[in-house]
Amino acid sequence: MSDALQRLLDRQDIADCLTRFARGMDRFDRSLFLSAFHADATIAAGPFVGSPEDCWDWAVPMHKAAQVLHHHALLNHSADINGDTAHAETYYQFIARNRPFEPGGDETVMLAGGRYIDRLEKRDGSWRIALRTNLIEWSCLQPALPLPFGEVPDLMLNGASARDPDDASYLRPLVNRRPAQRP
Repeated sequence: MSDALQRLLDRQDIADCLTRFARGMDRFDRSLFLSAFHADATIAAGPFVGSPEDCWDWAVPMHKAAQVLHHHALLNHSADINGDTAHAETYYQFIARNRPFEPGGDETVMLAGGRYIDRLEKRDGSWRIALRTNLIEWSCLQPALPLPFGEVPDLMLNGASARDPDDASYLRPLVNRRPAQRP
């Protein structure tokens, strides 16, 4: 039973590692992003190949300049674990609301999907990515639709998302900005 329990714990630690990467990038939380990778890891993403720190330095200015917001949604996941090494495949969808490229231009929504192919290593009891290849398999641009502010009164009174530690996901303890209302 202890081998089965350890396997489950390893699988959960690997899933948590992948989530740290996605959340770190979406919230522009450098330390969280870097915590998903060993310092000597190599990442291949589009035209970029390099270290986790260099990937951060390449990706964040690009996302800040091009997008108002983005989500790295992790989907199907499999991991082959052999001792302190694992090979994982994780499907993803990338969704972003782009900034207008010219004054008065319309925002578009970028959709992309693919798979992260990772080799993870457990070092000093911690699973982190040692090698990543990002396979981008499809993408498209869609026209943006306005948020339904007119149809849904007070839609944003509980706050809006932020791409930094001001985001509600960092609040401890979590509290709503408005008290409960009974109809």
